[in-house]
Amino acid sequence: MHVVADTFSPQLHLVTPLISGLADGAAYGLFGLGLVLLYKSNRIFNFAQGEFATVAAIVAFLFDRGVGWVPKVPYFIAITFGVLAAVLVAMATERLVIRPLFHRPRVVLVVATVGVALFLVGVEGLLPYPQTASLRTISDALGVRSYLTQVDGVVVLDQDVAKLIVLAVLAVLAFLFFRYTHTGTAILAVSQDATAARVVGISVERVSMATWAIAGFLGGVAGVLLAVPPSGSVTPGAFTGLTLVVAFSAAVLGGMTSLPGAFVGGILIGLINAFANADHSFVPGLNSLPTSQAEVAVALVLLLVLLVRPRGLLGREA
Repeated sequence: MHVVADTFSPQLHLVTPLISGLADGAAYGLFGLGLVLLYKSNRIFNFAQGEFATVAAIVAFLFDRGVGWVPKVPYFIAITFGVLAAVLVAMATERLVIRPLFHRPRVVLVVATVGVALFLVGVEGLLPYPQTASLRTISDALGVRSYLTQVDGVVVLDQDVAKLIVLAVLAVLAFLFFRYTHTGTAILAVSQDATAARVVGISVERVSMATWAIAGFLGGVAGVLLAVPPSGSVTPGAFTGLTLVVAFSAAVLGGMTSLPGAFVGGILIGLINAFANADHSFVPGLNSLPTSQAEVAVALVLLLVLLVRPRGLLGREA
């Protein structure tokens, strides 16, 4: 939200960015968690993560609207199909691209993920759908009002609450998964020492597939949460540009070796973005910029954190 007024308004400059920042930060945290998972297990930066999100948003849109040859299904089933599509694309990426190159230098794998992202953008452009549309919000699908309540005169949208609830639920599930399940423990073991994990009988290949599937799931959920109005869209490559950069920033800020750090980094980046957009006129330096105040603010905070604590806020030495 761009504000030009010089008079501070609690509603416009405090409550509104706080609500929107927490909501968007929740989705960035999901993005960041997927990136951290793959970095811990494969030691690569996955540039295709944004396209897992885009695939989920597009597939959900196609089934929700019944576009072309795709049948129309109920809203929440369409969302499920979208997230499932992201998981399948992520698993196909691991099996067809990552696994054959697994013993090559890490930079080769990173470039491979860039190739996957470009390939998916091209495929998305061939799908039969209006490429300027957005996914329906939950309130639209249910036919109810778009907000739950008001805080100091500022409406709290259903979709913003949904983002926070999803983040909270997945954070708890992630903790339980990695703490109490065999697969979760195996993923953590492989991330620490793949050779030792193989020696004790853990299938590194199976763990790699599971990790990519989880990353696809997290990206898919983030994609359907971000693909709603007013700023969301289902255009090809929608989340590989600025959104992926923000997600990387969240992961680095929280710590690329820390799963909780991804959630914390996402929330912080969302808040920095929102407050920089709303309050830049009151911040020396930012008030002189004509555009991109949020991007500059994120870059400055990220640079400061990396200078003071290179491993991130919650990360350990890799």
